[in-house]
Amino acid sequence: MKKQSIGVGLMGLGVVAGGVARVLTERAEVLSRQVGCPLVLKRIKVLEADLSRPLAKELGLKLFTTDDDEFFAEDIDIVIEAIGGEKPALDYLKRALKAGKHVVSSNKEVVAKHGVELFALAQENGVGLHYEASVGGGIPLIAPFQQDLVANNISGIYAIINGTTNYILTRMAKEGIDFPSALKSAQKLGYAEANPKNDIEGIDSTYKLAILASLAFHHRVRPQDVHCEGISRLDSCDFKYARELGFAIKLLAIGKQSDNLIEVRVHPVFIPEESLLAKVDGVYNAILVEGDLVGKVLFYGEGEGALPTSSAMVADVVSAARDIVTGSGTRVRWWLEPDKKIRPMAELNTCYYLRLNVDDQPGVLAQVSRVLGDHRISISSVIQKTVDDEAQTAEIVIMTHPAKEAEMQQALKELERMASV
Repeated sequence: MKKQSIGVGLMGLGVVAGGVARVLTERAEVLSRQVGCPLVLKRIKVLEADLSRPLAKELGLKLFTTDDDEFFAEDIDIVIEAIGGEKPALDYLKRALKAGKHVVSSNKEVVAKHGVELFALAQENGVGLHYEASVGGGIPLIAPFQQDLVANNISGIYAIINGTTNYILTRMAKEGIDFPSALKSAQKLGYAEANPKNDIEGIDSTYKLAILASLAFHHRVRPQDVHCEGISRLDSCDFKYARELGFAIKLLAIGKQSDNLIEVRVHPVFIPEESLLAKVDGVYNAILVEGDLVGKVLFYGEGEGALPTSSAMVADVVSAARDIVTGSGTRVRWWLEPDKKIRPMAELNTCYYLRLNVDDQPGVLAQVSRVLGDHRISISSVIQKTVDDEAQTAEIVIMTHPAKEAEMQQALKELERMASV
């Protein structure tokens, strides 16, 4: 029997949820035509304090409920989760799937940590789990990995997927300001939260990379599998040296696959200035994917904000609604292969940039070179500049040839013990 209408329930009333609510109500007629039957926002689940918000009054208080059982009533076919965080979002998503309701979520933390479990529940109950907005905001990413790129053996993902950190790094690079000043500016403009830890320490990018890598490499990649370093230790002088050496500094999420080994890491990197990724500035995101058939493909756009994210979420709602109308159930699955392994970070081979403050006296550079040489780390180039004539200190910048991470970490420990460094 054909559905007379499709009921939608929305959880949350933050910036993104508010954007979704507006699109669903203001464009209801257009969206209903695309689906093939009326698409109706039936209910919005909020906390008691949310009822006093201007948007709640604008949409009409009859739409709102604070009661879980009322929200999950039978007239809701699609649940949109836009509350964020792991708890209670995970419990709500499980309840929705077990009740046979299709789910749309922007929650990268929950998908990264519990995606396998949630997909199993979705399949068991014949419904869909849609999460396009969890990575890249309005940039189409999840759907291409699930559909357009499935014929490819994907060897690499190189992604700038956090607009907050990219804005901060852009300000530091172009204006020479320090990290605290750039962060304060990001917070003032609303790009960074009052507590920016998840962004500036790379945690947000780690969740997103775990999702993309799981899709691209067909293996469960958990957030704890991803090596993670943030940007808070970067100094304005690092950007000065990067320019001298022909590089830009970006927080990059890197995923690689070869010989059933998967490498996943998030940390600041030097990118050659002529690279497309080096030119991605401000709050924009860019994701470079390498496939054996398609070659290199770049996805680019705004990764943050209510409008781009609501665009992705409403598109998922329409997709889920079409599945309901056609009786398709769930077409989206995670295809996972058990015979792959995560390469330990200690086994990584790459080039390194080192900046050391040292005593400005003869023999110090030779001592540093000896420590690196003892750990089979070959120097590619050296810059040495006097920093403080009175204190007689200098700054040494070293670029290395490819070296092993485990050896570099041992060398750093030795250098830290040197009185002259």
